[in-house]
Amino acid sequence: MDHGRQVFTVDLLERYAAKGHGVITCMAAGNDVIVIGTSRGWVIRHDFGAGDSHEFDLSAGRPGDQSIHRVFVDPGGCHCIATVVGPGGAETFYTYAKWTKPRVLSKLKGLVVNVVAWNRQQITEVSTKEVILGTDNGQLHELAVDEKDKKEKYIKFLYELTELPEALMGLQMETASVINETRYYVMAVTPTRLYSFTGFGSLETVFAGYLDRAVHFMELPGDIPNSELHFYIKQRRAVHFAWLSGAGIYHGGLNFGGQHSGNGNFIENKALLNYSKLSEGVEAVKPSSIALSEFHFLLLLENKVKVVNRISENIIEELQFDQTSDSAAKGIIGLCSDATAGLFYAYDQNSIFQVSINDEGRDMWKVYLDMNEYAAALANCRDPFQRDQVYLVQAEAAFSSKDYFRASSFYAKINYILSFEEVTLKFISAGEQDALRTFLLRKLDNLEKDDKCQITMISTWATELYLDKINRLLLEDDSSLENSDSEYQSIIKEFRAFLSDSKDVLDEATTMKLLESYGRVEETVYFASLKGQYEIVVHHYIQQGEAKRALEVLQKPSVSVDLQYKFAPDLIALDAYETVESWMTTKNLNPRKLIPAMMRYSSEPHAKNETHEVIKYLEFCVHKLHNEDPGVHNLLLSLYAKQEDDSSLLRFLECKFGKGPENGPEFFYDPKYALRLCLKEKRMRACVHIYSMMSMHEEAVALALQVDPELAMAEADKVEDDEDLRKKLWLMIAKHVVEQEKGTKRENIRMAIAFLKETDGLLKIEDILPFFPDFALIDDFKEAICSSLEDYNKQIEQLKEEMNDTTHGADNIRNDISALAQRCTVIDRDEECGVCRRKILNAGREFGIGRGYTSVGQMAPFYVFPCGHAFHAQCLIAHVTRCTVETHAEYILDLQKQLTLISSETRRESNGNLASEGSIPSTTSVDKLRSQLDDAIASECPFCGDLMIREISLPFILPDEEQHVLSWDLKPNVGSQRNIPLSV
Repeated sequence: MDHGRQVFTVDLLERYAAKGHGVITCMAAGNDVIVIGTSRGWVIRHDFGAGDSHEFDLSAGRPGDQSIHRVFVDPGGCHCIATVVGPGGAETFYTYAKWTKPRVLSKLKGLVVNVVAWNRQQITEVSTKEVILGTDNGQLHELAVDEKDKKEKYIKFLYELTELPEALMGLQMETASVINETRYYVMAVTPTRLYSFTGFGSLETVFAGYLDRAVHFMELPGDIPNSELHFYIKQRRAVHFAWLSGAGIYHGGLNFGGQHSGNGNFIENKALLNYSKLSEGVEAVKPSSIALSEFHFLLLLENKVKVVNRISENIIEELQFDQTSDSAAKGIIGLCSDATAGLFYAYDQNSIFQVSINDEGRDMWKVYLDMNEYAAALANCRDPFQRDQVYLVQAEAAFSSKDYFRASSFYAKINYILSFEEVTLKFISAGEQDALRTFLLRKLDNLEKDDKCQITMISTWATELYLDKINRLLLEDDSSLENSDSEYQSIIKEFRAFLSDSKDVLDEATTMKLLESYGRVEETVYFASLKGQYEIVVHHYIQQGEAKRALEVLQKPSVSVDLQYKFAPDLIALDAYETVESWMTTKNLNPRKLIPAMMRYSSEPHAKNETHEVIKYLEFCVHKLHNEDPGVHNLLLSLYAKQEDDSSLLRFLECKFGKGPENGPEFFYDPKYALRLCLKEKRMRACVHIYSMMSMHEEAVALALQVDPELAMAEADKVEDDEDLRKKLWLMIAKHVVEQEKGTKRENIRMAIAFLKETDGLLKIEDILPFFPDFALIDDFKEAICSSLEDYNKQIEQLKEEMNDTTHGADNIRNDISALAQRCTVIDRDEECGVCRRKILNAGREFGIGRGYTSVGQMAPFYVFPCGHAFHAQCLIAHVTRCTVETHAEYILDLQKQLTLISSETRRESNGNLASEGSIPSTTSVDKLRSQLDDAIASECPFCGDLMIREISLPFILPDEEQHVLSWDLKPNVGSQRNIPLSV
């Protein structure tokens, strides 16, 4: 025990607390409120929280000497009950903390109240809720008071001890909610018995149930005049109790929610502290009062308080009190406790002493440890050093009893008071390798993650111990290899689980060497797999011939795809089917890198009916994955070419694999390589197809004629855009047909003529005549020649008709051109110009004759469009120049300038009487310029053509019209308005 610091200390709280109203007879406390009763009938209430004090005279109006028998205060310090006794009998009063005058409980007149039980769970500051009062004649009453009523709500009789009528000396109550109902637990004591009551509903219902059934009670021998019952309250709930009985202190735990608590048996871990333990070698003295803390009893013996540990039943301290000389003779009267404040009080006739607790649970771990209650000891430890001591005691006990595995678990939990080396030496000295291994494993569980170096070292040591154990088991029994339930198989599973858990802390190189040195191949492979060394794993499976397991490893997402390429030759040679199936299910696999393995496999002989796995995989790549790699396509083509049946080769050549751009290739193999390969393997039909694909149609037809004339005809028909080439190909076929026929001459001619019909008129009889011998008779070709001449005659007649149609069309065009020069239109006399809005037919001098134009009488030049719009020439030029693009506007202005210059020169020449023939070129030039100007400005109506459409994108207000916009602004405070002319 820690004797350097007292657990309980005594301080004088108040001297002469009765304040001249006699001597102290009783006392109660709750929530820093102390209530004392005096021998003259006074009740004095001290509220240390509020710092005030009140005195009540309960003897007023009563004859004779009055003395306070008992006072009671609730855990909150608000409600107080006091009983006063005198010659006139007993009376009980109730007072509230804020009342200035107590209220007498008239229904209890004549009854001496010894004990009170408060409903701690439901009591409030302004209402007592249910309160049970116990009297000296063995009766129980229920009381309820609300502060606002200023009197009791009711007082009910509950129960009376009839079998053995005794005074009730202690009373406690607890409640618990069970399935939306309230269960009451009531415990009461007399000098010889402890009664237990329980039930649902109200208190009245609970006690009414005991009218027809026996009460559960505990009876102890002996007698004690001042029997007491106390509950220890923790978080407003009773945890354990103590009964000061004649036989000793009966105490135990309280379980109000237990299985047997419904029948009144809610006490567990019962024990009896004999009074003989309180004094050594002398007659046992019974305490006069008791108080209960979490771990201790405070027992009042004469003028001192002995503190007894509730668990060990040893006296740990004796408390002395500084009493006055006149009080020392009668000693300490009693003890009381304040459960809310966690304080205890002792009082004599004049003084009040406060007993404080200083961490009473600090040494409880040692108390439990001395009693070998290790779980409780660990629960009460405050620091790692205390826990280490508990573990050490457990470990030493187990080691002494040769329970080495249990000892190793406890040793592993020790961190401070015993070194790692000391523990390991103990097991090594004892020759307990298995227990040492268990210790190391448990030590690993208890180490922090930051202790990386120590974790790695211990894990490596444990690995070696596992391997040693495995070897020892093999030496002991070789048959354990086949027995799945043997210890060997069990330790193998345990070792693998350890490797899996420790893979991140074990040093890879060291562990691999350790496993290899013990010859544990399977475990080496397993650890390599855990560490991601898949190359070792796959190599091992290939050596064992287990291709499927190797492929399962390679298919893991964490395995690098490079290993697929590295082991592909070995795997496909070991099991081609499983390998190809694995390749087909593996994503992101590049078939090009598998070509060496596939070529090696393909070079080996295979049965005729055997499915070629490489071809299957290449077909999967080409058709399903749409692979475009030329190497893949070339390999597949080469394998097809080596097959006896060329149908697969032809289907492959006819497929169009292009999936990329619109103008992308239709095949991805090398056609030159394919041609060489097919020629080498004598796949002539395939060669014909390749020639055709390479646009080598002459070679294709020539080779097809060696295989099948029908194939040659089909190849010739493929040429559509080159009529000469197509004819040449058909001539090649025709020559072959004529030269190959072996029948009579007349039959040969008939077959040649039939061949001509198959060409759809491409070849004529004259085209194939040179292929026949010179001595062939013309009569044999009479029918064909006549037919050909008839066709020529039809073509000549058709050409004549087309020439006549062309001549008539040309005549019509010439007539239309002549009529166009005479075209005219009618203009209304009020027709307006589309730009200036003036009349078109006004005199030219009013408007101004344009430059480069000749006046028409008195009218200015103008343009009229088929749509009906009309414009003055100058207005049209100005409008088009303004609205068209800059380059076109400059072109128009340049033409107008040239016309002006020529007109000026013409006038000067006229004034100078120049020859008339000299003006002819000038007139021709003017007409040409005027025609160009007409095309530039009058090719279409400016209001109906593209010029108007382009104006949609122009702003409403042009940059040069900003001044006009500003002129429209409204300016306030202007004295006079001005009219601003708008120019059009």
